[in-house]
Amino acid sequence: MATIHPTAIVDPAADLDSTVEIGAYSMVGPNVKIGGGTRVGPHVVIDGHTTIGRDNTFFQFSSIGAAPQDKKYANEPTRLEIGDRNMVREFVTFNRGTAQDEGVTRLGNDNWIMAYVHLAHDCVVGNHTIFANNAQLAGHVQVGDWAILGGHSGVHQFCKIGAHAMLGMFTSLTQDVPPFVILNGNPAAVHGLNIEGLKRRGFERAEIQAIRNAYKIIYKSGLTLDEAKVALVEEERQAPDVAQHVASMRTFLDNVTRGIVR
Repeated sequence: MATIHPTAIVDPAADLDSTVEIGAYSMVGPNVKIGGGTRVGPHVVIDGHTTIGRDNTFFQFSSIGAAPQDKKYANEPTRLEIGDRNMVREFVTFNRGTAQDEGVTRLGNDNWIMAYVHLAHDCVVGNHTIFANNAQLAGHVQVGDWAILGGHSGVHQFCKIGAHAMLGMFTSLTQDVPPFVILNGNPAAVHGLNIEGLKRRGFERAEIQAIRNAYKIIYKSGLTLDEAKVALVEEERQAPDVAQHVASMRTFLDNVTRGIVR
């Protein structure tokens, strides 16, 4: 059986792997499922239709799977889904989805979530991201793999943040951010590419150069977004060995919802 502190309150209907640990004074609701190796610290509340994968760690005072902060929410059985090997620090809040979207909030694998982070309803976060202290996502935000959000950064509803992008601390984001881009400020302004991050992740020189070329097309050429997408297609043809990175930027532009920070 799972290791449950005597002061914890775990609903008998909750589905806990035998290797789960539940700390003192924590509460786990009836519709919660927690995978093997996950450790829940003291004073954590996990509620709602919440599924948590393997080897996650939840520090004290987190609220996981509570009802969304949305006036339209009418107690629908919406969900929160969390993957594997996530580190979730103190006072973090993850809310379930709403019926106005797909009804699910998702956090992928291997994410590092620092204190006071908020994931609002219907957010979708990928893998290997870092959210520094007090980073805040409003509803329906999408965050790609390896993205980094600086401390006290705030993201407007429905914004999209591309893979490997980086937001500096205190960034106020109200538009979409293409992959690989660094930005900062209020309002947010672009400050180049996350080159150091790409090097740390093993990107080769040719790959980085292709990303630089795509960045120049989007941000330095004076082209409209539609014109830039056409130019990116030509860039893909000229550098087929590294075309996937250029294609990821072009595909992102095809799916922006709020325009891009430019």
